Amino acid sequence: MGYQFEYNFYFWLLLAIPVFVLFFVLLLRWKKKTITRIGDPRLVKDLIKDYSPKLFKTKFTLLSIAFAAGAIAMTNLRKPGDADSIVRKGIDVVVALDVSKSMYAVDLQPNRLDRAKQMIVKLMEAMPDDRIGLVLFAGRAYLQMPLTTDHGAAKLFVTSASPDAIANQGTVIADALQMSANAFNAKERRFKSVVLISDGEDFDMNALEKADELAAQGVMVNTVGVGSPEGAKIADPVSGENKKDALGNDVITKLNESELQEIAHKTNGTYVRLINSADAVSAILKQLSQIDRKAYGDLSLMNFTTYYYWFAGLMFLLLIIENFIPDKKKMVGGLAGMNVHKAGQKK
Repeated sequence: MGYQFEYNFYFWLLLAIPVFVLFFVLLLRWKKKTITRIGDPRLVKDLIKDYSPKLFKTKFTLLSIAFAAGAIAMTNLRKPGDADSIVRKGIDVVVALDVSKSMYAVDLQPNRLDRAKQMIVKLMEAMPDDRIGLVLFAGRAYLQMPLTTDHGAAKLFVTSASPDAIANQGTVIADALQMSANAFNAKERRFKSVVLISDGEDFDMNALEKADELAAQGVMVNTVGVGSPEGAKIADPVSGENKKDALGNDVITKLNESELQEIAHKTNGTYVRLINSADAVSAILKQLSQIDRKAYGDLSLMNFTTYYYWFAGLMFLLLIIENFIPDKKKMVGGLAGMNVHKAGQKK
């Protein structure tokens, strides 16, 4: 990769230079008209004898070049480092994690949510060359983290995920799928996959329809069922007490596998029930291996050599020079007069 400008839009500032030139020309014309109006050539010559048109134009030229150099400095000319070190081959994967309170059920130890987090971390560790995004959903879906190769940051987002992040409770799988699709580049029809992790407890009528839409967009959805069909009680992680219904009975939450299986089938994905994290990750990776890999440059990991300071330095140098250039030749004339005066005294 060759030289590039990081902020191209600053080149628009250069359009101000023709405007400056126009005003400068109008100023010169105004000065000529003013001189003509005075009338007496001797008086005019005497009044402007210390004025230097050349120095005045030189100062304007320096200021214009300094402005142009400053504008170019703001575009940040740079050159990427070795391309081999930053070009990766990978796919884009958005993990959609169910953080509804039913994920606190303890049919998986320590609970469904913590086991799901463990699996996600292992999945990311097994996909170092892929970009990962994170969507959290319950009664609503949110893009918690856009696609990135910064898996360290991704792990932090995963480990901090909890039902507290979303006030509305429920399991809106359709919204989670749509939010995941929005995270991808709409122009690409390959290299995209969603890993949906949920207990599927609340059947979402729109989820299967949304799965058809994603399949048409070339998105593979792999689903992971968390929990057991027999169900389990939901323990409050703070108090340790079980969640009760209106009659005071313990709430039992059960894994709904049928919907998750159908979503995976419609999108050429696979369904796996989370029992052992390593086995679940292996099954997902096997399915993801069917997706073609793409090469992309990870700008966040590039080492750039920047050159903006050359233009910034030129700008400041020209401003300093312009500041010390007078637009009058009075100093030169004054020095000459002083020399003549001293020469007359010596005689």
